[in-house]
Amino acid sequence: MDFKALEKEVRYRTTRSSGSGGQHVNKVETKVELLFDVDNSGVLSDIEKQRVREELRGRINKEGILIISAGNRRSQVLNKSAALKKFERLVTKALKPRKKRKPVSQLTAHPEKRIQEKKKRSEKKAWRKKAIPKNGDGLHFSGRFLAKG
Repeated sequence: MDFKALEKEVRYRTTRSSGSGGQHVNKVETKVELLFDVDNSGVLSDIEKQRVREELRGRINKEGILIISAGNRRSQVLNKSAALKKFERLVTKALKPRKKRKPVSQLTAHPEKRIQEKKKRSEKKAWRKKAIPKNGDGLHFSGRFLAKG
């Protein structure tokens, strides 16, 4: 993927950043939003555009523009480079082909034996639980011990 060609299709928009920074934050536009028009890109093929649209659908608005923002640095230049790195990382990940999922094969050897062992384990664990008396069995709780009464 040629990111130099993609970088030419990118536009930037600056706004005032939120958060700490005092007077500097209130008067300087350091937050950078990277805008990339996915549908009108000349670098991406139709298949690549579709993959980017599917993978990054939460970041693409109704007009088909991918928006990536960076505003945690105090410098506009640093935020611009951070937004560009984030853009490259997201597009690379979106265009990376997914691995085909292999279904897990069923156990063919002794399925009855596996079920019997599960029943044994469950019975063993059931014995570890506290005894809870049923109505009419004559057992009553006395503190922490069971007493016949």
